[in-house]
Amino acid sequence: MVLPQQPVTLTAEQIADLNTKLSTLRHDINNTLLLIMASAELVRYKPDTAEQMMSTLLDQPPKITDKMTQFSKEFEQLFGITRP
Repeated sequence: MVLPQQPVTLTAEQIADLNTKLSTLRHDINNTLLLIMASAELVRYKPDTAEQMMSTLLDQPPKITDKMTQFSKEFEQLFGITRP
């Protein structure tokens, strides 16, 4: 990772936009984690649903990874961080 050599200045609008994106990221991750927890609880109380819920459970971690990757790319671009 290559960091900028000079200080990075952001406008108020850029900071507000970054804050909105971060808030959205937190919301999306929380929702995904709640879905994982709800699926696991359902399996706990109704073991016969395990096969159905397994697909739901396994689909969730990549969603979190994708959201984090998207935010990281935008963050790095805004701050001028590059990867070799």
